[in-house]
Amino acid sequence: MAPAGEKKNILKRLDAGEVVIGDGGFVFALEKRGYVKAGPWTPEAAAEHPEAVRQLHREFLRAGSNVMQTFTFYASDDKLENRGQTLSFTGRQINEAACDLAREVANEGDALVAGGVSQTPAYLSGKTEEEVKAIFMKQIDVFVQKNVDFLIAEYFEHVEEAEWAVQVLKASGKPVAATLCIGPEGDLNGVSPGDCAVRLVKAGADIVGINCHFDPETCVKTVKLMKEGVEKAGLKAHYMSQPLAFHTPDCGCQGFIDLPEFPFGLEPRILTRMDMHKYAREAYNAGIRYIGGCCGFEPYHIRALAEELEAERGCLPAGSEKHGSWGSGLSLHTKPWVRARARRDYWEKLKPASGRPFCPSMSTPDSWGVTKGHADLMQQKEATSKEQLEALFDKASQGH
Repeated sequence: MAPAGEKKNILKRLDAGEVVIGDGGFVFALEKRGYVKAGPWTPEAAAEHPEAVRQLHREFLRAGSNVMQTFTFYASDDKLENRGQTLSFTGRQINEAACDLAREVANEGDALVAGGVSQTPAYLSGKTEEEVKAIFMKQIDVFVQKNVDFLIAEYFEHVEEAEWAVQVLKASGKPVAATLCIGPEGDLNGVSPGDCAVRLVKAGADIVGINCHFDPETCVKTVKLMKEGVEKAGLKAHYMSQPLAFHTPDCGCQGFIDLPEFPFGLEPRILTRMDMHKYAREAYNAGIRYIGGCCGFEPYHIRALAEELEAERGCLPAGSEKHGSWGSGLSLHTKPWVRARARRDYWEKLKPASGRPFCPSMSTPDSWGVTKGHADLMQQKEATSKEQLEALFDKASQGH
């Protein structure tokens, strides 16, 4: 047991076999609430609108999250200044504000604070290892100063850049988690999930897994492949999964950003809370003990994960006070046909309709097939010009 007033750290929790519930997708959630701009997807709201970020943290905490992840996704200086974006706050100010908000809310419960870094425009543009690591170091300096509980390198399409991030994070002396946004086909250079995981563990990651780009079914499948690779190599690690809350059976190796619906037409793909129960159980059965979500995850999704794993966790989240298990609260409804739905088998067997009779069930991904070093992925500080956009429009209309 940890001493009174001291929280058990992430590795002690996982070593003990505890289930750690992550939080959800701040970027998408705050974009829908009007605090994040789609396109750059940067987290200046931590400094501009702290009340919005604080409230979302509180909702995830109430839903059962054990980790308050700092809202520092894409908070590297090169991303904050990419393609003509101008902000009134520096990267350091944003990272500091995000740390303070996460700690404030984490202290309202038994949650830990995780500082996070993600892939950089510098890497996509072919910058050197030294240049990319220097960018990560700026964020790490803040996380160490603010004494976050552990660190996450998340949302990496290339294992090489993730390795660099892990090496920088590991120098802090804090536990390190690393998640790639890849599927069963591997990273964008074709490195298999198993080999990716081995490289991350050898770089110093204590926890490895997948986040974003794919739905829970695909992410759990990919983490299984990572786990197989690590065990085959004779190494040890803990495993985590933080997938999308969107169904993505039609995605290629680039994930949901290739879907024509990305990002403003994804709502018909949202997973139900019943889907989340299934995800939580499948992840647990696969040996994954850090189970959370990414883009599309709202607090009610996280609550469903916590409710599914009530027996394993030994508790229900505070948010379950207002939610009858498997629809039991519907027994209070005024309409008898709705009261008749107050049972688990009804919701488990339901096949939800989209209400869109003229829409397809799946899409054809764009699949441009470009990655690090390609001219189309070279980033710039200047705003995207009209001529550059017109060239892209033309390329898209011609099937690239």
